[in-house]
Amino acid sequence: MRISRTRTATGLAISALALGTLPAWAAPSEAAVPAAPRHTATASVTAGRLVPLQGAVNVRDVGGHRTYDGERVREGRVYRADGLSKLTDTDLGTLAGLGLTKVIDFRVPAEVQYDGVDRLPAGLSPTARPVTDNGLFTRLLTAIGSRDPVKQEEMLGSGKAAAFMRDVYRTFVTDAANRAQFAATLRDIASSRSPLLYHCTSGKDRTGWTTYLLLRLVGVPERTAAGDYLASNTYRAAYDAKVREGLKQGGFMQNPDLIIPLQEVRADYLDTALAEATQRYGGFSGYLTEGLGLDARTVLRLRDRMVG
Repeated sequence: MRISRTRTATGLAISALALGTLPAWAAPSEAAVPAAPRHTATASVTAGRLVPLQGAVNVRDVGGHRTYDGERVREGRVYRADGLSKLTDTDLGTLAGLGLTKVIDFRVPAEVQYDGVDRLPAGLSPTARPVTDNGLFTRLLTAIGSRDPVKQEEMLGSGKAAAFMRDVYRTFVTDAANRAQFAATLRDIASSRSPLLYHCTSGKDRTGWTTYLLLRLVGVPERTAAGDYLASNTYRAAYDAKVREGLKQGGFMQNPDLIIPLQEVRADYLDTALAEATQRYGGFSGYLTEGLGLDARTVLRLRDRMVG
């Protein structure tokens, strides 16, 4: 069935929100925002770990961090990313240079439908491994597509957007299918002998949680792993601000700041997932062993592959 012009425009606007796809009327510019409170990075955010691309803004090498025992997480082994559907030909050449043999896509089908499939170097196909957004895409489609400032305030204002994000993070722990996808990705990293990349749409929530798990598993201090998670706010700041500007100029929202809690990562969101892990599994270690089913052999293989 043919998708109407109105529905397509609305879909592009929704994709541009916390979900991260840049619409044609919102070109990125350079800016930065302060890191969120409580958790802070022990290692500075450096441009050297960013993979500079024209069609994505949050593609990073997971390596470079120090572990508790003074070792360093190897670079060039694992990459984290935001959406890859808008990559340019130049970007494809950059990705090809990374030597990737596997790309894992955490997006749900609705995101893929509106944002498009991954653009990847020749010979690479994405592995679909959807992690539920807990209805986030549909919620945004309803709120923003209405163009109704009253309805948008009712759905997203007064702390509702942030509360919804905390619910999304709880599903990283409570949803069995989500746990299976995270576990499968960590096992892939443990067994792979070639560079691997995983991504969602903004590269901040599902991708951020996966990276936090990986770094903690290989011995990176919690504060440093949380700092890597929060760094998405810096890398995405200019892009996300331009998206909000575009939504206002396009007549979708009178108050686009309502979506800031959906665009950002926050220490509160990470803490929510960790608290849920403690409640259900007795702590972070219990989540890894009971929730994700990771055994000591897998953890040792991860450490062997990633640290040295």
